[in-house]
Amino acid sequence: MAIREQAQSSAVAGRQPAQAKGRFRWTPYLFILPHLIFFVAFLGWPLFYGIYISLFNYDFSFPDYRPFVGLQNYRNLFDPASIQFEDFWDSVMNTLVFVLWSLPPLVIVALLLAVLLNGNYRGRNFFRGLYFAPWSLSAVVASLLGWWVFQNQGGLMNNFLGSVGLPQVSWLGSLPWAWIAITLVTVWWTVGFNTIIFLAALQDIPAPLYEAASIDGANAVQKFFGVTVPMLRPVIIFVITITLIASANLFAQPLVMTNGGPAGATESVIMRIYTEGFGAFRMGSAAAMSVLVAALLLILTLINFRVFGDSEGR
Repeated sequence: MAIREQAQSSAVAGRQPAQAKGRFRWTPYLFILPHLIFFVAFLGWPLFYGIYISLFNYDFSFPDYRPFVGLQNYRNLFDPASIQFEDFWDSVMNTLVFVLWSLPPLVIVALLLAVLLNGNYRGRNFFRGLYFAPWSLSAVVASLLGWWVFQNQGGLMNNFLGSVGLPQVSWLGSLPWAWIAITLVTVWWTVGFNTIIFLAALQDIPAPLYEAASIDGANAVQKFFGVTVPMLRPVIIFVITITLIASANLFAQPLVMTNGGPAGATESVIMRIYTEGFGAFRMGSAAAMSVLVAALLLILTLINFRVFGDSEGR
């Protein structure tokens, strides 16, 4: 009798997980609901509304006249005879130049700083806060500080060059100095964020790996390339991706420091979209530019994961 009751209770217990597994639970969805609401309101809806606007000749100055043009706004971006073609693709190339200027230091310098800040020495928390502090500034404030340092007349950098007998440089009025100034300001402003990400990842690397490398006779450089870099590969992929997206969204630095000059050579694609939509009031064309830029960034992100992700898998 006791054996039968025990068997029945075991059978009931065995059925409970299956019943619980098949039951729909609202609790996990309630936890993600606040984030989902903000995501839909501030990312999802603007995305779909932007695609909708790109299909119309959307002009804020004539709210009652918005003819449907289909894909014409997209065709204009690939038509050399259109007024949007040259300015748009020039701004895309300018943004690509900035990405090439800024991406390597924002990843490499951040990684090296993280390695230095990961050491066990007195005052390391002070230096961690010191390098992260610029990230707390807004983009406009950081850009205004950069303009004050690099302005051609009376700028801090030119005053310093003059004080040591070196020729002054037209930092914001000529190339490549304008891109150098914008890149230096961007690296100073944002490198701390990437450094903190790398620092957190470094602290998760098991210490026995470094001890084993020391026993094998590896020096500091060999430990860095043989242990640190391979262990940080997923984090490096993540940092490259977010830095690529952030650099492609360049806006405040050239707007404040150079206003897109000289002769539009530092006008980013976001500045061109802003000018197209709010300067020329061609909001449909600006929306098409935004959608195309988002698609290009998605392709670059997939390439990044494909290249570095495959090497990780091997």
